Amino acid sequence: MSESKAMILGAAGKRLSTEEIAFYHGEKPWGFILFARNIETADQVRSLVAEMRTAVGRADAPVFIDQEGGRVQRLRPPLAPNYPPAAELGALYARDPEAGLRSAWLMARLHAFDLLRLGITADCLPVLDVPTEGAHDVIGNRAYGRTPESVTALGRAMADGLLAGGVLPVMKHIPGHGRAGADTHHELPRVDASLEELETRDFAPFRALADLPFAMTAHVVYSAIDGMMPATTSRVIVEDVIRGHIGFDGLLMSDDVSMQALSGDFRDRTDAIFAAGCDVILHCNGVMEEMQQVAAMTPALKDKAETRANRALLRRELPDTVEETAAREEFSALTGISVEAA
Repeated sequence: MSESKAMILGAAGKRLSTEEIAFYHGEKPWGFILFARNIETADQVRSLVAEMRTAVGRADAPVFIDQEGGRVQRLRPPLAPNYPPAAELGALYARDPEAGLRSAWLMARLHAFDLLRLGITADCLPVLDVPTEGAHDVIGNRAYGRTPESVTALGRAMADGLLAGGVLPVMKHIPGHGRAGADTHHELPRVDASLEELETRDFAPFRALADLPFAMTAHVVYSAIDGMMPATTSRVIVEDVIRGHIGFDGLLMSDDVSMQALSGDFRDRTDAIFAAGCDVILHCNGVMEEMQQVAAMTPALKDKAETRANRALLRRELPDTVEETAAREEFSALTGISVEAA
């Protein structure tokens, strides 16, 4: 059994405090996640990542980030260029499928260059949500398109680009956030579509990419399946939909446990997430009091969860031989968007 606990945690600032180092050393989170508040310079990020791994005594501890492009991009100039949102790749794909797919692969491959030189080994990408008319714009232009087919094709290209660059992809938000009428950061959305509609549209991209190493849950209620609990805390959705219909047997992590879509205190939320069948809990904001409550209820990473975690990390391979400057030039030529290296 692993010494690690089944949790991915954030940090408060740009260096670890003495309290954080002692906490991580004692509680042994399996992985970490970075946000804009943690990022200043390349050397500083590399030092922070090294401090995190040293604190838990594991040089291979995964470090995650949300680096999509568009409005969800934690690394900004000068550490990484501003990349376009997914919808722009989708628009190119609609005009020229071959150019769209190549651009998606290239953009993910460029993300991998940006991340790996800082020690970051996993990107919370691709977004496989399929927006519907009238849904909240929390997904909006973060989606590759408005059909399952386009989202699947471009999502696969992005995942392949990350893997080619030695960075692990995390598909989100399983089993689908595209119909949500509210922002889960602030409230719990309820989706009343039929099971047939959900299976045909919302679940389809996740089913097509079920071989990916990681997936992040949606804090969304699907009344046709479980009228009470969001996917993150619903055992029936995790077992019947995510593991069953979709067929995902990789590492299932919760979306951020500190989002207001979830109810109860952090001990209750943590307990509910593991009771539903999630493998790992994600806590993002770096607030020590909350992390302590999460850690108190988080089990050791063991059994199937540990097997999935180990299997996921084995998907990371050495980067391919793509030359970075040439890849940036090709992406710019295809899209008309300059993404010169930082």
